[in-house]
Amino acid sequence: MGDSRNILRIVLLVAAAVSLVAAAGLLREKKKIVDVTTQQIEDTISALDPATRAAVIARVTTDAGERVKDRLNR
Repeated sequence: MGDSRNILRIVLLVAAAVSLVAAAGLLREKKKIVDVTTQQIEDTISALDPATRAAVIARVTTDAGERVKDRLNR
C-alpha cells in the first residue's frame, strides 16, 4: 500500500514538472513574439517624420487613456 502511494506521488510530481517545463517554454516563445512585435512597432514609429511621429504617439496615448477610463467605469 505504501509503495503504491509513493509511486503515485512520484508520477504526479513528474507530471507537474513536465507541465511546468512546457508552460515555461510556451511563455518564453510568447515573450519572444511580443519582443519582436514591439521592436517592429518602435522601428516603424522611428521611421516617421517628427510631426507624424508626435501625432501617432499622441493618438496612441489618447486611445490608451480612453481604454483605461472605460475599464474603470465598468
